[in-house]
Amino acid sequence: MSEASGTEPNKASSTEPSNAASKASGKAAKNKQKIVGLNVARAFAIIGMIIVNFKIVIGSEGPGWLQAVADVFSGKAAATFVVLAGLGLSLMAKSAQGDPLKKRKVQWKVFKRALFLFVIGLSYYFIWPADILHYYGLYMLLGLALLFRPPSYSFRIALVLIILFPILLFNFNYETGWNFESLEYLDFWTVEGFFRNLFYNGFHPFIPWAAFLLIGIWLGHKDLYDETFIIALLQRGLALFVTMQVLSPFAIKQAILVLGFSPESAEMVFGTASMPPNFMYMLNGIGIAFTVISLSILWAWRKKDSALIKALDRTGRMALTFYVLHVLVGMSIPSLISDIALGEFSIYFTLPYALGFAILCILLANWYLGKWKQGPLEWLLRKIA
Repeated sequence: MSEASGTEPNKASSTEPSNAASKASGKAAKNKQKIVGLNVARAFAIIGMIIVNFKIVIGSEGPGWLQAVADVFSGKAAATFVVLAGLGLSLMAKSAQGDPLKKRKVQWKVFKRALFLFVIGLSYYFIWPADILHYYGLYMLLGLALLFRPPSYSFRIALVLIILFPILLFNFNYETGWNFESLEYLDFWTVEGFFRNLFYNGFHPFIPWAAFLLIGIWLGHKDLYDETFIIALLQRGLALFVTMQVLSPFAIKQAILVLGFSPESAEMVFGTASMPPNFMYMLNGIGIAFTVISLSILWAWRKKDSALIKALDRTGRMALTFYVLHVLVGMSIPSLISDIALGEFSIYFTLPYALGFAILCILLANWYLGKWKQGPLEWLLRKIA
């Protein structure tokens, strides 16, 4: 009896650490796959942006149904990209919680990255006036101010930005500064035009686009290890997206018939297009972002050894490089291989070309990150910030 009673506790004590170690190992593995899932989502976002931007610049002449397929990505991929940026900031801030010195380091790092992206984006504005990076830098400055605040702050301010835009729309002419036929902003390099474009009526204006980054910061405070939460996020994202898709045409029709809106005005107020980014577009974009992020995390958990997951993970890790590459290289190639002017290509050329370029990016990411730890612009960003 005494021997048995002496050995039982030893068995228990030897087993419990083993179980604890197993749980810790499982959580670490899931944590790694969560990060992989976010990179997969980032890869989908950059692929979507390639399709949308090539369609705008290279051309989209063709049947309406095929243009409608391409329009599914319009503005949604960029919204997901910005939500993921906020989520990344939130995860960065978590590592510094409770340590004032680490907090200051994180804040200084975010500030330098914001400045870097702002300058890089403006540096090739003459080539690509629809750049998102300089806006992105401005969103990050707002995110910096809220990074170590309770997540409810980010959520509430995001709602304020979404509500504020239609108020601005009813009080200021949205078309000021624009030549929409050529998509040229006529007074961009004046002080007034620059700030108008940056905050109100540019391609991705601070009001309300910064709300996407704040929603990402809010989401980063949630338990992204919890599969129940991720599934709920997927359901809510899909519900929000479908609701906006169904409600928008109904609201446009009622605004014309009942409220006497012109078709153009009704579309501006109740449409889901990214310009102007009114509240239905913003909610639609949040719904898409939640859907893509949750699906990517779930897929990475379930198919963690998949070659495709590993390939998309590496592509997402080089998203900044591929964003700049698709502008500087991808948009230049068609005019070098054809006499057709940019903007006049058929959508039958543009869509396959965009998908081919995206596949090339995936292959390049796998080759490059097989040799080096970071993409070239990601490396430069880390060196500077």
